[in-house]
Amino acid sequence: MDLETVKKYLEKGVGGGDDKNASAINGMPSRFFENFIMQGLHVDHIEQGRVLCSMKVPPRLLNAGNFLHGGATASLVDLVGSAVVYTYGASSSGVSVEISLTYLDSAYVGEEIEIEAKALRVGKTVAVITVELRKKKTGKIIAQGRHTKYLAVQSKI
Repeated sequence: MDLETVKKYLEKGVGGGDDKNASAINGMPSRFFENFIMQGLHVDHIEQGRVLCSMKVPPRLLNAGNFLHGGATASLVDLVGSAVVYTYGASSSGVSVEISLTYLDSAYVGEEIEIEAKALRVGKTVAVITVELRKKKTGKIIAQGRHTKYLAVQSKI
């Protein structure tokens, strides 16, 4: 692919008179992305240090190969992993320092998956969460992630 083609691919929907979606995209509510990813997510179990969710893979989260998009998987690791920090009574889930993922299998539209997030450590300034996505029917691992978060020190003023 030549450089100009790569540039056009990356700039889809950015400015210009040929951008038919600009007004719709710019009119979306703030934090739209979280709702887009998590629509249909069900919390099956929650306790301090652990959150277990499930969802059926919706068509909107598929990639060109018609299976769960890696970016959607990473977002689920981020969002569900962050929720574990709240189970400790925190007022904020902090900010991501690192997210790593290993993709092991695919999930297809309509397939039910589980997302399980567990705290490895939630301290005063750092939280480390492990997140696993599995096929609910077989337990086969789709992806494993680790999410490290910086927890801002709360001032006592």
